[in-house]
Amino acid sequence: MRAAPTILHLDMDAFYASVEQASKPSLRGKAVIVGGLGPRGVVATASYEARRFGVHSAMPTAQARRLCPNGAYLIPRFSLYREVSDLVMGLLRELSPLVEPLSLDEAFVDLEAGGTAFDAAGARAAGERLRADITAATGLSGSVGLAGSKMLAKIASEEAKPDGLLLIEPGSERELLAPMPVRTLPGVGPATGEHLRRAGITTVGELAEAGEDELVRMVGRAHGLGLYRMALGLDDRPVVAERDAKSVSVEDTFDVDLHDRVRIRYEVQRLADRCVGRLRASGHSGRTIVLKVRRYDFSTLTRSETLRGPTDDPSVVREAAARLLEGVDTTGGVRLLGVGVTGLADYTQEDLFAQALGAGAEGDGAEGDAGGGAIAPDGVEEAGEAHGAGAAAGAVEALVAPGEPDAAPVRHWAAGSDVRHAVYGPGWVQGSGVGRVTVRFERPGSPPGRVRTFRVDDPELEASDPLPLVGAAEGPQEG
Repeated sequence: MRAAPTILHLDMDAFYASVEQASKPSLRGKAVIVGGLGPRGVVATASYEARRFGVHSAMPTAQARRLCPNGAYLIPRFSLYREVSDLVMGLLRELSPLVEPLSLDEAFVDLEAGGTAFDAAGARAAGERLRADITAATGLSGSVGLAGSKMLAKIASEEAKPDGLLLIEPGSERELLAPMPVRTLPGVGPATGEHLRRAGITTVGELAEAGEDELVRMVGRAHGLGLYRMALGLDDRPVVAERDAKSVSVEDTFDVDLHDRVRIRYEVQRLADRCVGRLRASGHSGRTIVLKVRRYDFSTLTRSETLRGPTDDPSVVREAAARLLEGVDTTGGVRLLGVGVTGLADYTQEDLFAQALGAGAEGDGAEGDAGGGAIAPDGVEEAGEAHGAGAAAGAVEALVAPGEPDAAPVRHWAAGSDVRHAVYGPGWVQGSGVGRVTVRFERPGSPPGRVRTFRVDDPELEASDPLPLVGAAEGPQEG
């Protein structure tokens, strides 16, 4: 514990949904839900307008639609979220070299290490300046907590939401924590919370009054000692600067289990290409190719193959992933597929394709379900089953039915994805079905745009990269 509240915790408010509202002017002030859109989709983030209907993260999308039928349901756009996150993290690094990102929208900062603040007044000034700078740079809001420890700074930012700042003066921790539910403390999940409730302990104050010996008796020595220290507001963990990524991977959960082996191979190839794109964007190459398969019964298998040197060649990754798939029994159906690369390096050994052909596959056997999220280059979980991303992870996919290589591809447009029309310019997909796709033409900083409907195969409509949230060129809107 520090004698001054110089540990800052920033948590951006409803980050994914707020980015969508800022980039889509017609959604400002509306209920926005970001996540998987299929039958198995899960809400990643809900705007505050949607939360008033009871929608929250980790809720099945189908349930969210029942609670908030008129909300805008959109796929995640992680490339744009990362761009905005990079801007925000850059502002944090101007405060201090000690920045510990927890996710795209959340981080700790050691203000003392940056010489930014050494007392409560300086810390508050730094926090308010940071909030103003974030709004000026991105148009978004973030909540700031300031305290003498990481635990209390995080609790403070949660209490400050939305768009606020709370500073916990050293010495006032126990008074502040006492009336809070025990679930407020990190590490106290539903099971521990229920165990404590049955013992008559529902608040942090009651937890502190129970005493160290009683808590050790109830939940074991390690957990009991930790609970008692947290109840007293004690936390000596330092802010640790970000670490390099250890892996790059992508995965998709499918709305309907895949049974056709040709379609499964096609999806693995597609995931391999996406993984290499992300690998190259991070400036890395890797030696070990990993295939993840979650079957119809939720059992999860991983298989890996280590090459003789690092690569970022898509053909190498595709071939390795295909070989790994051959060793996996997909009878009964496949719910999720993932392709990853580990053993990252900052260089590439060329011409590994022939070497990869001779490499043996190494089976890791079955593994438990550790959350199912894909790890992006910055180490942030994304686009996996934990966030409910469906098979249509991009703006549009051109799929050819298995066994019909010469058939015309059918384009499927996902709600929320970016498009560009040859006549009307940039826009985003509001929805599609029955051979039609509806697009709203607007951009960040513009007035709400007009809506038009096209055939799904309209040659003048194409998928597009997201427009920058900040500094997007303003063009005339179709009238």
